[in-house]
Amino acid sequence: MTISEQQIQSVLKQTIDPTTNKDYVTANSVSNIQITGNNVAVTIALGYPANSVKHQVQQQVTDALRSVPDIGAVQVTVSSKIIPHSAQHGVKLIPGVKNIIAVASGKGGVGKSATAVNLALALSAEGASVGILDADIYGPSQPQMLGITGHPESLDGKSMEPMHAHGIQAMSIGLLIDAETPMVWRGPMVTQALQQLLNDTNWKDLDYLVVDLPPGTGDIQLTLAQKIPVTGAVIVTTPQDIALLDARKGLKMFEKVGIPILGIVENMSTHTCSKCGHTEPIFGTGGGEKMCKDYNIELLGALPLDIKIREHTDTGKPSVVAEPDGKIAEIYKLIARRVAVKIAESAEDHSELFAKIIMEDN
Repeated sequence: MTISEQQIQSVLKQTIDPTTNKDYVTANSVSNIQITGNNVAVTIALGYPANSVKHQVQQQVTDALRSVPDIGAVQVTVSSKIIPHSAQHGVKLIPGVKNIIAVASGKGGVGKSATAVNLALALSAEGASVGILDADIYGPSQPQMLGITGHPESLDGKSMEPMHAHGIQAMSIGLLIDAETPMVWRGPMVTQALQQLLNDTNWKDLDYLVVDLPPGTGDIQLTLAQKIPVTGAVIVTTPQDIALLDARKGLKMFEKVGIPILGIVENMSTHTCSKCGHTEPIFGTGGGEKMCKDYNIELLGALPLDIKIREHTDTGKPSVVAEPDGKIAEIYKLIARRVAVKIAESAEDHSELFAKIIMEDN
């Protein structure tokens, strides 16, 4: 009996991607089916970086296809294809950058910067080309967290080359000034500085640029959200009521400027005593889940209050690179894949497909 493409499609329609929770046909992940006699070769092109789960997906699809009666050899190739997606209306994408992820919080002290750098490193570990922009002009922390020293190079006297650390590209105002120099600037100067950092850096073919925004929801943050072409935002909070109250304000800010909320990351959700092993939610429990339910958004992941996260960033080797096979890195990688999936499900950017029309006077 000859194997038909319809049979293969039918099997893949019933096979659920564990990361997207959708079948591979509905998710448009089946890019190529080749049938030679009873031998079948299938290409699964995922819309998100997936190094951690590629083998799992390959085995899952292979096992599913082997259930087809009379099938011969089965070959499954799994790849990832990251494409540009639309930003807020009227804001053009940055050259060399496909997607921009804003990481924000309503207040300081919730682990936003640690989340941003580990998210960037997790996306890179999953196979994406990634950069990070430290937009916290008043309190830049990414150079220390990434272990970067020195100043960015300029090849033409106008633009800057991004610095590199742990496989990702990086730029921060902290790389341009002395570490102890305070940024005594008013709002307009901060906004201009950030736009220059973003637009005057020669980002190299990035799938994702993670932007570590300043905490808060004031005029500066609103202006930045209107000027930066953000594909989606991740809100970082802790479980206690005061942090969640401020996180809701941050969420509303992004809604006002038309930036999709990709989800919430809850930091410090539980603490495990290093001496006795007892675990307790010292900052409360269920806050992130309730907020997600109230606004119909996803809880991307919850991270423990763990001294290692602080120690790793202080020494310039965040958890994802310090302990790549550890539990904390596993959580960050899961968050990274979920963020990438949410972006993949959003509207694509088609601006490059339209011809440019130039009106000239005769």
